Amino acid sequence: MKKFILLLHDELEKERGYSPDEMQQLIQAHMGWVEKLTKNGTFLGGDGLVPDGKFITGKEGLVKDGPYIESKEIIGGYYLLQANSLEEVTEIAKECPCHLWGGVTEIRPIMDYES
Repeated sequence: MKKFILLLHDELEKERGYSPDEMQQLIQAHMGWVEKLTKNGTFLGGDGLVPDGKFITGKEGLVKDGPYIESKEIIGGYYLLQANSLEEVTEIAKECPCHLWGGVTEIRPIMDYES
């Protein structure tokens, strides 16, 4: 099986505008999806990410506040999944609850250094 990371993109202002009820619905939807993925052996890990962070760039190690100073978009979380192919994990990712709230899922294969 190959490993893939699903990066969950969202708009920071939209995410901050969720009511407590909407946030609870979103959390429950993700927990249900994780349960399904765990049962079928696809789920390897994942978590939500807080919107604040730092970027370090250049040889001098310039530190900038982040993420995405110039953009309203954030990566709000990630899933680490396993599947036989990019096509298979793409079909699985279509059911990600982030899409119910207008989010975007980026799918990236994890490099396999042993092959």
